[in-house]
Amino acid sequence: MHMSDTLLSPEVGSALWVATAATVALSSRRLGRLQDDRTVPLMGVLGAFIFAAQMINFAIPATGSSGHLAGTMILAILLGPHAAFLTMASVLTVQALFFADGGLLALGANIFNLGVIPCYVIYPLIYRPLAGSAWGTARARTAAFLAAVLALQLGALGVVVETTLSGIAELPFAAFAAVMQPIHLAIGIVEGLITVAVVDFLYRMQPDLLGALPHNRRADTHPWRRAGVALGIGAVLLGGVGAWFASADPDGLEWSIARVVPGELPERGDGIHATAAQVQERIALLPDYALPGASAEEDAPTVIDAGTTLSGLVGGFLTLTTAFGLGWLLRRRTVRSTTNPVR
Repeated sequence: MHMSDTLLSPEVGSALWVATAATVALSSRRLGRLQDDRTVPLMGVLGAFIFAAQMINFAIPATGSSGHLAGTMILAILLGPHAAFLTMASVLTVQALFFADGGLLALGANIFNLGVIPCYVIYPLIYRPLAGSAWGTARARTAAFLAAVLALQLGALGVVVETTLSGIAELPFAAFAAVMQPIHLAIGIVEGLITVAVVDFLYRMQPDLLGALPHNRRADTHPWRRAGVALGIGAVLLGGVGAWFASADPDGLEWSIARVVPGELPERGDGIHATAAQVQERIALLPDYALPGASAEEDAPTVIDAGTTLSGLVGGFLTLTTAFGLGWLLRRRTVRSTTNPVR
């Protein structure tokens, strides 16, 4: 569901950049007040895990389409909304800057759809009221499943609305929504099942994990360590090996566009679109998760794929350091302001 710059006008793209930047500022301030030392390493390893998981597209039977985990509800349940939003923003920024996955003009929209909506709409309004106070119940698992499905549905609707507002006449609202929502419902069902499975696995490994995070404080121990190791191993295996077997079918957004518009949408080659494309081309280390000069479509998914492996490992490391570094900086600023109050 990563939007390209082609789908957005400069006005809509810029407006969503502003909205996303304001949310980053808000979440940074809130996280600085709430976080403790256990949040920072979890932001890093969870970010790396989600980055790697997003590399694996799974086929949607009988459609010719595929989808991949978004993972925002996993982050929100384990980290709380503020740290989850900043972690997802780190994932999407690394993808856009270093792998040309999602446009630079569209980065604000992608963070909004995959970060703001799940963390600040679905999590507080759907998940928290339905889940109750503890994870290990059928009620909490059901809430997580529904929240993950609804987050993807609203995110997909956001893509449709933003595209319509941008004046992409080839993608009229009704026709675009009629294909986007059902295919993302199918993807969302898988997303919901994975969300429950991942959180349940970590909870069973360390039942005190969720209770030790800032939105539900308890013990002074470090329950993230075993979970952090498991997530780190998972990130290496998913990004380094699992991504070899990703489905080659178009994702839900590409599939939906193809159902409405025969052929490809024309590229926007002037103004801010051209500038953003040039900048992205220069800074992308491994565009399309492939070695420079290679095409991701040319790589066979059933053989060792050096470009994919390198992308998974490098991307996971970059996401880990970005999310961890952001959390560490916020934590350090908070400690400084506490120990050195303004007089």
